[in-house]
Amino acid sequence: MTTAGLSPLPVPEKLPPGRLRRFMAHPLVLLPLGVLFVVTGAVLPAIALKMLLPGSASVSAAVTGFLTGACSLLAYFAFRRWVERAPAEPARPARALRELAVGASGGAVLFALITGIVALLGGFSVMGLRGIGDLWVWLGIAFSSGMVEEAVFRGVIQRQIEAMLGTWAALAATSVFFGAAHLTNPGATLFAAFAIACEAGILLGSAYLVTRRLWAPIGLHMAWNFTQGWVFSIPVSGGKPPVGLLETRLTGPEWLTGGAFGLEASAVALVAASSAGVVLLIHAHRQGRFLPPRWKRSLA
Repeated sequence: MTTAGLSPLPVPEKLPPGRLRRFMAHPLVLLPLGVLFVVTGAVLPAIALKMLLPGSASVSAAVTGFLTGACSLLAYFAFRRWVERAPAEPARPARALRELAVGASGGAVLFALITGIVALLGGFSVMGLRGIGDLWVWLGIAFSSGMVEEAVFRGVIQRQIEAMLGTWAALAATSVFFGAAHLTNPGATLFAAFAIACEAGILLGSAYLVTRRLWAPIGLHMAWNFTQGWVFSIPVSGGKPPVGLLETRLTGPEWLTGGAFGLEASAVALVAASSAGVVLLIHAHRQGRFLPPRWKRSLA
């Protein structure tokens, strides 16, 4: 079952001719290749710009962020078109912008709600207004993190695992991988990784399932990081305290504030973001957006 305006569900592909092509078409081969494509698309322009781009650090960070994000997404689409050979969708810029805007609005509102709840519980306070602060830096960070991470985790990992094991297994595995990827961040704890896995893994994975396109989770991810880092000056995933629009302070127990990792490791964020993800998950399931494991599809 599909809904008007949504991407069609992936369908079992006919085996392509030739042993090499059949080998290349297997999800276990496509998964590492896809990650390699996206990461290379992000890293190469970042290295080039670091050597070539003069000017202030903030401008350099912004330009690097925009370029790495855009190049990683182009690499992802190139991988889908020429390596995976997935069916091409017609280009619809208006739809992409709409889904990007809806995702961004949801991410900004959700994080503002989380911050407001923590403030009501005494864990967050605003000390003053700074001005633009590191606006350009955070625009670049939000742009690159949203595009690179969503292309890797939702565009490649979740899709390829889903092709083998079905939607539920793909969502669970991607959530675990996403949480584990943050364990090396400063201030990370096992609870912080668990919180990230539940919050971002379920929320972003479900946002992808609703449309089966990357634009909504990209917008959500970008706005979540930008609102957290620049608007509220809260450390993002254990990063150093940002210089953002507001001068703020987190005080109180770690379960409330997330400690050095930031509000993403707060119990408030865990409950609120995971709940929002479950709502999207239920919606996606009701719309028939889930796939069974590969062996069940082959028997159908």
